[in-house]
Amino acid sequence: MEHETIDVLELLPQRPPFVMIDRLLHCDTMMTSTSFQVREGTIFCDDARLTEAGLIENIAQTCAARVGYINKYVYRKPVKLGFIGAIRDMEITRLPRVGEVLTTRVETLEEIFQMTLVSARVRAGEEWIASCEMKIATTDIESR
Repeated sequence: MEHETIDVLELLPQRPPFVMIDRLLHCDTMMTSTSFQVREGTIFCDDARLTEAGLIENIAQTCAARVGYINKYVYRKPVKLGFIGAIRDMEITRLPRVGEVLTTRVETLEEIFQMTLVSARVRAGEEWIASCEMKIATTDIESR
């Protein structure tokens, strides 16, 4: 299956205007990448830039797309709710501007029970602008 043809709304519990990814570029058990174009009027935009909270949510939704993809297309189960458990070593070198396309990559470092630790990096064009480690807790609660 071509990842880029999947409607990301099938993978996420979030709904507009709170969706911070546009396309699933790649997904396997260890690495997931998404893209997102920062648009005027995006909920986390301020002064024509995506805020720190928007970058964090973009990373979290990339993680959610991974879990949603695995649940829906591998296990044939409904999409489940998840929550940010912790963020560590967050580094943001600059905030992306309206019009820029972000590519977000999360690599699974560890997965135990319903907790996943990932290493994340966000790129605007060819420039890496943000990175962190994030723990995501998933639940057995279906998103719909």
